[in-house]
Amino acid sequence: MQMKRMSGGSLRAAGYDEREKTLVVELTAGTFQYAGVSAEVWRRFATASSPWSYFRDNIEEEFPAKRVR
Repeated sequence: MQMKRMSGGSLRAAGYDEREKTLVVELTAGTFQYAGVSAEVWRRFATASSPWSYFRDNIEEEFPAKRVR
């Protein structure tokens, strides 16, 4: 999975696996994998003018997460 560098808030990078519908988000507190994320949510997150706000509002509490690092 290719990771895209991101900034703002605690974000460091994020990557998406369309086949598995999983989003991996690297934060200053660790790396988390979110399941069941649609390609549209990833597209909006990756292109958001404020990715940190989009993450908090639309991903963090909406999808099940597990810590991977």
